[in-house]
Amino acid sequence: MYVSDSESKQRDAQGGANSEDNWRPSSPGSEPSSGHSVPPEAGSVSPADAGNLPPREPKSPEALRAELEQAQAEATKLRELLLRTAADYDNFRKRSRRDIEDAQRKSIERVLLEVLPVGDNLERAVQAAQQGGDAKSVVEGVTMVLRFFEDALSRLGVERVPSVGQVFDPGLHEAVQQVESDQPPGTVVTEMTPGYRVQGKLLRPAMVAVARKAAVVH
Repeated sequence: MYVSDSESKQRDAQGGANSEDNWRPSSPGSEPSSGHSVPPEAGSVSPADAGNLPPREPKSPEALRAELEQAQAEATKLRELLLRTAADYDNFRKRSRRDIEDAQRKSIERVLLEVLPVGDNLERAVQAAQQGGDAKSVVEGVTMVLRFFEDALSRLGVERVPSVGQVFDPGLHEAVQQVESDQPPGTVVTEMTPGYRVQGKLLRPAMVAVARKAAVVH
């Protein structure tokens, strides 16, 4: 069939228009359509079909009862564990307190066992003095008791702080008086009360008098 050039151009123009209509996006920002429907992705549900889904079947009373019993069993187990932990902690606290009290009592007993003999010897010295004993013997007895007391302190880890003749140390001495002396200024010249250290820690500072420079008389 013969087709003129004008008819051929008209058909080509109509075909191009139809092709452009097929590829024109249906809405702004959407991908061009090829004229064929695209199948939905697997597992996706369109909004139109969302209301057509079958309702989820409710759990049976037996299944709900089983879940409840399991939850109650777990709660009971956790409660028993909490009570057992609280009881263990209370026992530990009581045992620790008893251990501390026992250690303190043993420390006191150790000190008393060392000091009580000193009191016994002092009592004997007083009895000897009351019975009219020789004064020299009483002094010798008291001197022995004092030496015994110093030995007891040494066994307990207590040592006397050196003072007389030492340079005044505020960490060991407490100055209660300053006196003029031929000793260099700052030297301890008299000890009023001895100081003691226990295992290297100061227990009591020594009460001392410290030398000062003699005043110049014109």
